[in-house]
Amino acid sequence: MKIITVTGYKGGVAKSTTAIHLATYFSDRGSTVLVDGDPNRTALGWSSRGKLPFTVADERQAMKVISGNDYIIIDTPARPHSDDLKELAKGCDLLILPTIPDVISLQPMLETARDLGDANYRALLVIVPPHPSREGEIMRQDLVKEGVPVFNSMVRRSAGFPKAALAGVPIRDLKKAKTKLAWIDYKALGDEIIEEWNNGR
Repeated sequence: MKIITVTGYKGGVAKSTTAIHLATYFSDRGSTVLVDGDPNRTALGWSSRGKLPFTVADERQAMKVISGNDYIIIDTPARPHSDDLKELAKGCDLLILPTIPDVISLQPMLETARDLGDANYRALLVIVPPHPSREGEIMRQDLVKEGVPVFNSMVRRSAGFPKAALAGVPIRDLKKAKTKLAWIDYKALGDEIIEEWNNGR
């Protein structure tokens, strides 16, 4: 069983969206449960409006459903304390910290990285403005320069995510071809995680 925890030092960074789409990716590889520990219950709400290809469990009932599954994705509350962050990192195979590519987000991300030390985590750039903007790439370079482990994959900004949430489905299941680009980004992220695990990281 592999456990991925998605958390963030601030709200509005596509944390729940990332958890849902990673769970979608891993549901193609094995039985997957998303544990919704966000007080807003975003994943549970998303699931209730349609159909997701994996089980979504309230954190209070999670113990009943996680046993025997291949992948557990945990969506946590935003803004955890530094001690909570360290404990979250210890309790999973990978901690993912979504962040948006702007100057205001850089400093909190660096502080979070300092709190985590050598824990097994990665920053993920999300809501990245499309080409020709280079904001995502510049932020990625800044994080790497500061020694923050960051995914090569970045998730582009897409108007499809609110539509997918409203329909209660992953973005890959929307009919418009344009929204498929955002799914390609999450698929690339999933592939990158699998590759890291295969390489023993």
